[in-house]
Amino acid sequence: MLRLVAALLALLAAAPAPAQAPGAFDYYVLSLSWTPTWCALDGDARDSPQCETGRGYGFTLHGLWPQYERGWPDYCATAARPPSRGETNAMVDIMGSAGLAFHEWKKHGTCSGLDPAAYFAASRAAYAAIVRPSAIRELGREVTLPAEVVEAAFLEANPDLSPDGVTVTCRAGRIQEVRICLTKSLTPRDCGADVRRDCDLDDALLSPMR
Repeated sequence: MLRLVAALLALLAAAPAPAQAPGAFDYYVLSLSWTPTWCALDGDARDSPQCETGRGYGFTLHGLWPQYERGWPDYCATAARPPSRGETNAMVDIMGSAGLAFHEWKKHGTCSGLDPAAYFAASRAAYAAIVRPSAIRELGREVTLPAEVVEAAFLEANPDLSPDGVTVTCRAGRIQEVRICLTKSLTPRDCGADVRRDCDLDDALLSPMR
């Protein structure tokens, strides 16, 4: 038995990683970041304009990520030109900064098989298709709640989504992101097992928009 296990492990170790060819992926993960959490943990220390009072950023677009059924590609070699400053600046209204837009293109967009204009258009379309629950946006004070309440709010606001197609992540005891799995044509689908890992906190902190 030990020899069989060792042989199987050797085969797995020798198996080639998926080729990171642009466009050669299985589905997308749409990642929505709760801006008050990002500001509390990172943005305020950077004096990010995204965190200024009155900007009104709630769930912003972190990115649209090509995904394998297990694992994901990143930083793919592509013949597509880099995005222009105008293209990244045009994403600030839903991403918070042009710098994030450029980073997301380099890490994830290069693996999409699209050029920057088409990738950002797909990202915007995916973002627009998801209803961000008004109850979360209209919070008037800081609350603690089970992370599963946030998932339930998204499922209620988006009847086409399934529980296995939405996952909520936490960081430092706070609600961090909502991640939604989509087909290449941007329709909802279930997530792979490695994405389907919900935050299980019963007392996650959720800060209100500024």
